[in-house]
Amino acid sequence: MGVESGPPPTVMVVGSMNIDLIAYARRAPGPGETVIGERFQSGFGGKGANQAAMARRFGVEVAFIGALGDDLYASMTLDNFARLGVDASGVMRVAGSSGVAPIWVEEDGTNRIIVVSGANDLVTPAHAAAAVAAAGRVDVVVGQFEIPQMTTAAAFEAARARSAITVLNPAPAAPIAPALLAVTDWLIPNEVEFGILSGSGGTSDTSDGALRAFAARTGARLVVTLGARGAALVGRDGAVTRVPAVPVAAVDTTGAGDAFVGAFAVGLALGLPELGAVRLGTLSASDSVTRPGTQASFPNPARCAAFLAEVLGEGERP
Repeated sequence: MGVESGPPPTVMVVGSMNIDLIAYARRAPGPGETVIGERFQSGFGGKGANQAAMARRFGVEVAFIGALGDDLYASMTLDNFARLGVDASGVMRVAGSSGVAPIWVEEDGTNRIIVVSGANDLVTPAHAAAAVAAAGRVDVVVGQFEIPQMTTAAAFEAARARSAITVLNPAPAAPIAPALLAVTDWLIPNEVEFGILSGSGGTSDTSDGALRAFAARTGARLVVTLGARGAALVGRDGAVTRVPAVPVAAVDTTGAGDAFVGAFAVGLALGLPELGAVRLGTLSASDSVTRPGTQASFPNPARCAAFLAEVLGEGERP
């Protein structure tokens, strides 16, 4: 699929790569309990890799920065990037294991995930900054919290030097290092992560006032994803716009947030107005939950083309 005329924009993702090990069961076991699962599948994951895979389905150029070990999972991950057309020249190789993520998915689509970082913890700030600086073109750089924050900060600083937009998905939730926040243009937590980051804890207060206050405190632009309720965007003037999700029957919510972030990054790279980028994210995320798996659940290029055409038809043209 192509995007507009001329050379396509480039989204760079600095982040994690995992092999997902997914068990499906009617319910998750309690402490000390064994339950019988209904099926098992493995797939490619890691929040960074997922977001790169989603962005690539829109036909933009996508490059990845990260680290893999010296095991079979590393070879599998690089083969997957090659199939997708993701530039993996920014991937380091280190001794030891690559990342893995055991995932439980319950009958209603709820998921529980344990991330074992492995090589993801070893990608260095110097490597990340050099990879961004060496790229032929870079429009948007995306990061998450599954690699060291200082590595992401180095990549974002190099991106800022090239006038690229930086997008941080602060997941799994953790305090944001001041050096990273200082070079972050956009923050995109989900509602649980927002509750932790904003200090509202388990209440996850996503009222307009709470969103405005957090955006003002961080100094970054803010989108909070709200699951089946869509997403909320805080405008430059502090106004909150809520974009509804498409009503669907959810099968598996794994990776939906990554689908949103990857598509949102594409919207920014294409020069869509910010509300159009949010709409592109909600369409992609809503579609992804109708299928099982992580990257395997993401909309294909034809559906992505239709989503982009729908957003452009709503008047959200660059």
